[in-house]
Amino acid sequence: MQSLTRPFGQLHVQIDGPNTTPTVVFANSLGTDLRLWDQVLPLLPQGLRFARYDKRGHGLSDLGGGNQIDDHAEDAIALIEALNCGPVVFVGLSIGGLIGQRLASKRPDLLRGLVLSNTAARLGTAESWQARIEAVQSQGLEALAEGVMQRWFAPAFLAKPELALWRNMLLRTPPEGYIAAARALAGADQTAATAKLALPCLVIAGAQDGASPPDLVQATAALISGAEYQLLPDAGHLPCVETPQAWAAVVSPFLQRHCHD
Repeated sequence: MQSLTRPFGQLHVQIDGPNTTPTVVFANSLGTDLRLWDQVLPLLPQGLRFARYDKRGHGLSDLGGGNQIDDHAEDAIALIEALNCGPVVFVGLSIGGLIGQRLASKRPDLLRGLVLSNTAARLGTAESWQARIEAVQSQGLEALAEGVMQRWFAPAFLAKPELALWRNMLLRTPPEGYIAAARALAGADQTAATAKLALPCLVIAGAQDGASPPDLVQATAALISGAEYQLLPDAGHLPCVETPQAWAAVVSPFLQRHCHD
């Protein structure tokens, strides 16, 4: 188990692979932790170093702020600099993708490429996030759980026993951490900045995604010059969980092209 010291406390980090190889950094979604990527890592090109971390207020990371997307981008910057590995490919899903867009805008020198999965330059509205925050404050995450599962997963996955594990992961997220990240999402609009990005970019959507619908994801891909867009027909919001082979099959060629000089 590893951690990175940040001004708010400890950021939980897990690193797999040799220190001398190109690095891929993964940022997960709201209400999940770094186990989100467990199924896809063995399917991606080997001989790379994979670095995952729990956002502040999620998983094993400490609580502490995180009300702005810049807070989370600064954590990603600190992690990449601490890895001392040169530029990386950054993979972000949902809020992780917004973190990746903000990181690419602030520090393009740290990136070889960007994978944006099930995300957009803006997710939801300030009003919709405020309503969710108020629901968590008054009723807890349990009140949201059923709706979140419906938005996260396609019908086929909703019938599987392992759905309970993902529901438990959501429910065990500290409410303060969930609310802080929701506030960051409420204020995050990367539309203008993302339209200026000039780096290799792969954008992935799930055809059955109820949280970031394909049209929204595709519109963000259209903002980025030269971006590649891929639609996974059988996936919802978390294709690395639902359809790991299909997700890895799309991401692997991008990593093979862009992880090396």
